[in-house]
Parts: sequence; C-alpha cells; structure tokens
Amino acid sequence: MQAFLVSTGIVALAEMGDKTQLLALVLAARFRKPWPIVLGILVATLANHAMAGALGAWITTVISPQTLRWILAASFMAMAFWMLIPDKLAEDAVDGKLPRFGVFGTTALLFFLAEMGDKTQIATVMLAARYDAWAWVVSGTTLGMMLANAPVVWLGARITRLVPLRVVHIVSALIFAGLGLAALLIKA
Repeated sequence: MQAFLVSTGIVALAEMGDKTQLLALVLAARFRKPWPIVLGILVATLANHAMAGALGAWITTVISPQTLRWILAASFMAMAFWMLIPDKLAEDAVDGKLPRFGVFGTTALLFFLAEMGDKTQIATVMLAARYDAWAWVVSGTTLGMMLANAPVVWLGARITRLVPLRVVHIVSALIFAGLGLAALLIKA
C-alpha cells in the first residue's frame, strides 16, 4: 500500500504545471468535451505507466540490489533537480484542425506521446524498481495523473491559480530528494 500512496502523491505533485497538465487545459479549451478527454488521459496514462512500471520491475531482475540502490538514489536526486525546471507545452501540440481520431483518440495519442520520457514516466520506472510492486505503482501513478489532470479538464485555468506552481515544484523536489536519501540509507 505504501507503493500506491507514495506513487499517487509524487505523480500528483509532479504533474502540477507539467506539459501534460497544460495539454489537458488546451484540449479542454479546444474541444469542450470533458468525458472523452478524461477517458483519453486515463487510457494513455495506463498504457504508458504500465510499460514504465514493467521496465522498472524488469530492472530489478538484472541489476544487483546494491547497484540498484545507488542508481535509484542518483535517479531520485536527478528528479529532484528536474522538478525545479518548469515544463512548457510545444506550440504545435494542438494545431486547430478538427481531430482525425476524434476527441478521445486525439487525447489518448497526444497524452501517450507527451508522457514518453516525461518526469512521471521516469518516476514510474524508478518507483516500480524501488518498491517491487508493479500493479500498486502503476495504479498509484495513474491515479496521481488523473488527480492532477482531470480537474484541469473540468475547471480549466481556475485550478492552476489555486496553488503557486513554484511551491508545488519545490515540495515535489524535496520529496524526490528524500526518496533519494532513503534509497541510500535504508537497505532493502
């Protein structure tokens, strides 16, 4: 259960101000159909994070526990620094044309691609390797993604004004740094 709760919290915080949250805002403003957008986000996130979690679980089978501790510690510390760099949405992400794959398909495709190599995907790999609980990590990271993005679809720009993004990024960075230290200090 710890893997689920930590994964949910980390991803929900990490998503604040992330490019996928900005993408959710753009899609909501463009299409004004929240349900297909939210379902597209869910499907894309499940697919993306399931693959990332599987990679994290596989890594534990080919790397020794001691080496994995050092890699995880360094990775979590790197994520802490990365959290301090705000994301921007590419200008050409949604170009104003009618969606070729419908609102759901367009959302799922754009979110899946936007998550490739993103902070939350990398965090999912690391969390799955750390906790050795693939299903709990993927469930948690997916829930975290939905907690951060679904309200944006329904509430739009108002939600992003409630909490200063800089504060969220600093708190997220501190959590990742704490996980990095824990990976070094706590032997599995």
